Amino acid sequence: MTEWDIKKLQILRTLRDRGTVTASAEALLMTPSAVSQQLTNLSKQLGVRLLEAHGRRVRLTDAAHLVLRHAEAVFAQLERAEAELDAHLRGEAGRVRVAAFSTAVPALLVPAVQALRTAHPALDVRVREAEAAEAYELLTAGEVDLALSLAAHAPTARDPKYSRVPLLADPLDVALPAGHPLAEAPGLRLADLSAEPWIYGGSGPWSEITTAACEAAGFVPEQAHSAAGWTAILAMVEAGMGVALIPRMAAAERRTGVVMRVLSADQPRRHVVAAVRRGAEEGPAVARVLAALRQAAVQREKPAVAASGGAAGGAAVTPTGGSTGEPTGGPTVQQS
Repeated sequence: MTEWDIKKLQILRTLRDRGTVTASAEALLMTPSAVSQQLTNLSKQLGVRLLEAHGRRVRLTDAAHLVLRHAEAVFAQLERAEAELDAHLRGEAGRVRVAAFSTAVPALLVPAVQALRTAHPALDVRVREAEAAEAYELLTAGEVDLALSLAAHAPTARDPKYSRVPLLADPLDVALPAGHPLAEAPGLRLADLSAEPWIYGGSGPWSEITTAACEAAGFVPEQAHSAAGWTAILAMVEAGMGVALIPRMAAAERRTGVVMRVLSADQPRRHVVAAVRRGAEEGPAVARVLAALRQAAVQREKPAVAASGGAAGGAAVTPTGGSTGEPTGGPTVQQS
């Protein structure tokens, strides 16, 4: 295959545009003899005459014009490549792979991706749902660039492999049946529900979250029913079978027979963090995704309290969104 030398093609194009070897040399910061030598070499490489004498000047042959016609397409593609590379270096293009636990996907990742698609459409964010242990295995293996988990299940801040970025302190609200005597009670505290039947997972993270929160409030919850998904938990609450703690970012489905109450004191929270391989947070594309996640977290932390029509202090909230997945990856509860 014929060897095509981009630099020599650019010299030929400059000669076409400038008209003389001397003018071309000045534009290219070269000597006239160097310009002539480069064009002679290009002619040999392509096996055609590119220049012909025209009085005391030279002019391009038909073959040279043919070569440049095709070269222009190459130059245009190189310009596009350079622009895309520049965007990549500024974090406006490229691909960032994110692993996240189930409730973080609709609550944080989807809003972040939507914002990035508007502001930086060439930035491709790929989402993979994964529990904390798998997310960090993927991060370590280089299969994802960023992991979202709960703080209690993330590597410690002393782990040299990762940089952690706090995102959100997610409150836990209590779900009560609509006709419950405490559904509109002012100043509801978790301790007020110590005698209630509770609904939560039989084992694992969400069991730990509920029991830890209740024990911090001074009682051990009586587990009346066990369920792993928000749909099942809320259906049982709606049926009057018990009460449950629901993380606000879990985005449980709206149910008319369930009242979501914000606890007036000692509200338990779970803490959400992002983690990247140490140093990767300085990469422009990853930095943009982290910034979008922080903004999504800020939007979630804005008060979302709506009046329930009850007595003073009886405000209620309805978690937004629509995830009904398993309550994955709960931490040991940290008090606010």
